[in-house]
Amino acid sequence: MPGALDELKELMAEVTDLRKISRLLTWDAQTMMPAAGVTHRAEHSALVQRLAHERIAGARTGELLEELRPLEDSLDPDSDDARFLWLVRRTHEKEARVPASLRAEMAQVAAEARPVWAKAKAESDFASFLPWLERNVELKLRYVELFPEVEEPYDVLLDDYEPATSTADVRATFEELKPELLSLIAELRDREVDDSFLRGEYPPDRQRAIAREVVDLFGHRPDSWRIDPTEHPFASGPGRDDVRITTKYEPDSLKSLFSTMHEYGHGLYTHQLPEAIARYPHGQDCSLGIHESQSRLWENLVGRSEPFWRFFYPRLQDAYPERLRPVEVERFLAAVNTVTPSFIRIKADEVTYGMHVMLRFELEQDIVNGRVELRDLPEAWNAKMWDYLGVEVPDDAHGVLQDVHWSGGMIGYFSTYLLGSVMSVQIWQAVLRDVPDLEERIGRGEFGALRDWLGEHVHALGRKYPPQETLRRATGSTISARPYLEYLRAKYA
Repeated sequence: MPGALDELKELMAEVTDLRKISRLLTWDAQTMMPAAGVTHRAEHSALVQRLAHERIAGARTGELLEELRPLEDSLDPDSDDARFLWLVRRTHEKEARVPASLRAEMAQVAAEARPVWAKAKAESDFASFLPWLERNVELKLRYVELFPEVEEPYDVLLDDYEPATSTADVRATFEELKPELLSLIAELRDREVDDSFLRGEYPPDRQRAIAREVVDLFGHRPDSWRIDPTEHPFASGPGRDDVRITTKYEPDSLKSLFSTMHEYGHGLYTHQLPEAIARYPHGQDCSLGIHESQSRLWENLVGRSEPFWRFFYPRLQDAYPERLRPVEVERFLAAVNTVTPSFIRIKADEVTYGMHVMLRFELEQDIVNGRVELRDLPEAWNAKMWDYLGVEVPDDAHGVLQDVHWSGGMIGYFSTYLLGSVMSVQIWQAVLRDVPDLEERIGRGEFGALRDWLGEHVHALGRKYPPQETLRRATGSTISARPYLEYLRAKYA
């Protein structure tokens, strides 16, 4: 029996390593790779995905799981080995239905589509991207057809990013959020806040220095992080001590500062995953919703807070004296927290952000259920932007082409952004219960207590439990929209 467990662990360690190599290939493609290398990278990505899939879905994994069933039944359900076997069994049963060729094709098309999307966005040319979107959707529909028993086709895709969560679960949370968010947007959208000083000349070289300073201030182990520019910010990296975050430096704005904080939250999660099981599936991140709870916590609950800026604002003024020296911290705080409906999700304020996510969640269901033709997506997108945010989208670069995810076949993903925002407030409240002087510490530039709490109560759990059980263990409850809405009401009252 121990021999079977050791063999299964070695197989799954290889799967983990291969998936981390895949992340590294993707990071390189979006930061360093010469443009002409896309065909090579697509072939590499397809191979790595196929090799990982063959191990997790293969007959030998199934045989080992059956041999280990008596051991699994005898273990403490919360032990590392029990959680390992539970997760491998769940993943194997899903992946065993999927042909390796389909996994490889998904990876290859995603790699080939990304540079097409980037060019289409730069030129605001949806038509040039449409054939690649059609290929990605066709592959996803083939994947969904392998699971005919599900209540909703979208459940299959959502489960890849937020395991054990149904479309109906997400819809119920969003239906509670939507009317209150729309009401709050209506109340706040016409408030006059002078944020003109945030638009102007902000040299990117100084932005890069500030981004590095913020990451160092928030904290990490030495020689383990890097920050690179990219078109669409993301965090990646092959392990705890090789964390790679990216941001986009715009010469006329400070948005990179907040995207850096956001990606720091993602990076810290990877940085603090449990070391002892780092090569096994249960030692990885729990879900993208839990991941987003970490990034939104650092971006908004820390990065847009009064304690943080009373500490850090003088440093920002030193970096941009010609623009910010005349601006008092209260005015700066009001400007970075203003509510203004806009085109771009990653630049959206906390209140309007949720409607950007709901828009995509609804459109993705329409795509999967055949309720919208892909060629009509720009019009459908623009109509929802008007209905939810009251803005007229000027072109597809500011609309349907703004996000990278559909080029990578990441359909089923978008709801996790808002789920994470909601959960971030529940987690923040739990931290405050245990560290009541947290805000005073942040006001002194001390972030160790926050990092340590997240490490102990969220990150250390890895992927041992489904996301809602992870949240319950960290905070005492599963997801609830009410704390998030109360937080927004209190902040923007």
